[in-house]
Amino acid sequence: MSMTAVKSVDPHSPAHRAGVRAGETLTHINGHPVLDVLDYKFYSYDPRLELTLKGSDGSVRTLRVRKSEGEELGLEFETYLMDRARSCANHCIFCFVDQMPPGMRPSLYFKDDDARLSFLLGNYLTLTNLSPREVQRIIDLRISPINVSVHTTDRALRAEMLKNTRAGEGIGIMERFAENHITMNCQIVSCPGINDGPALDSTLTDLAAMFPAVNSISVVPVGVTKYRDGLYPLKIYTQETAAALVDQVEAFAQKHLEAHGTRLVWCSDEFYLLAGRKLPEEEYFEDFTQLDNGVGMLTLLSREFSRALDLTEPADWEEIPPFSIATGVSAAPFLAKLVGQAQEKCGTIDGKVYPIVNRFFGETITVAGLVTGGDLIDQLRGKELGRRLLIPASMLRSGENVFLDDVSTGDVERELGVPVIPVPQDGYELLDAMLGIALTPETQRLAWANEEFYRYNP
Repeated sequence: MSMTAVKSVDPHSPAHRAGVRAGETLTHINGHPVLDVLDYKFYSYDPRLELTLKGSDGSVRTLRVRKSEGEELGLEFETYLMDRARSCANHCIFCFVDQMPPGMRPSLYFKDDDARLSFLLGNYLTLTNLSPREVQRIIDLRISPINVSVHTTDRALRAEMLKNTRAGEGIGIMERFAENHITMNCQIVSCPGINDGPALDSTLTDLAAMFPAVNSISVVPVGVTKYRDGLYPLKIYTQETAAALVDQVEAFAQKHLEAHGTRLVWCSDEFYLLAGRKLPEEEYFEDFTQLDNGVGMLTLLSREFSRALDLTEPADWEEIPPFSIATGVSAAPFLAKLVGQAQEKCGTIDGKVYPIVNRFFGETITVAGLVTGGDLIDQLRGKELGRRLLIPASMLRSGENVFLDDVSTGDVERELGVPVIPVPQDGYELLDAMLGIALTPETQRLAWANEEFYRYNP
């Protein structure tokens, strides 16, 4: 069956009122061919549409639709993209998927590098998969912003890092996007001794030359697991080398701020934690454009938490059940400070923070989002956990109650004897969870199924 075949039609939707039937294939909207979800979303935006549909018997008919501008047609297709997701054509020396242990679910080994997912879901792409037609379509349809994994603008070095002879061409594509005012948010995975130092200065200079089309840049440290047999020998950042990189990026950002009114580039929170540096204040991060890359995330969490504390009434602090928080090694001291802030306001609050050493991927992995259920169970068994165990929701697959190792929150609850409460990256939600007035595990899982919840907590 065609990927653009209609799987179902929402009742009472514009498409339903017009008479679209499940099983038909949508071939054109207002005369424009519909090849995938980008065509569908772009051409279906207008209030007056003419749909060309092909039946399973080969017959073709045309329907006219009237709706509000921007209103969804109400069609569900065989796949979200109305096409197959495009896998990555690169073999990056720092690829995290290549560092996964064997025996995990197949979806965790799929490497996507699909421009449509960049626009629709915020995924980062390398541009190596784009055909000339697709580059032109992005320009013609004004698809923006595009999230680009740059890593370096040195074309030869980029080809070497991505292990793809076409990788250098991506910089030319970026320059073409900039000329056509396509907004780009950029990511640099920094690898010690490879694309940092002078190479990073050159990359930032080249990207700044594309400002304002290049809207923001994040610099994040490479993640290195214990599963690297046969892979490129990568180093990890030490406190000294992380501090040097933070200084380098901050110096560049300050010059850009003075010249153009924005810093343009930021290091991820992880670099500050590795360097043992204090996180910048919220004003430093401007519009928090790079939150998805962990840039300013902890600062924003702290700001929200402090404001939530200020708004909390004394009555909310009565009979608070004791709790524990499990998180990654890098964020544990930060969360312990937040618990301390809460204890200063209410001395009776009883909360403990447990840093979970990542034995599943290796102890060099310190972020909360890669903590597994098995490590939680092994390291928290027998500990004083109170009556609730709070965990960052990022530990779980989006919309599900399963950790990366396929252990469920129910498994953890049975083994540790306490309810597990996933908490979104939100200071207000975190304080509510500490106070025991957050969602229960079951209602939280139900909330995750709500589309608005997804948008608020990507």
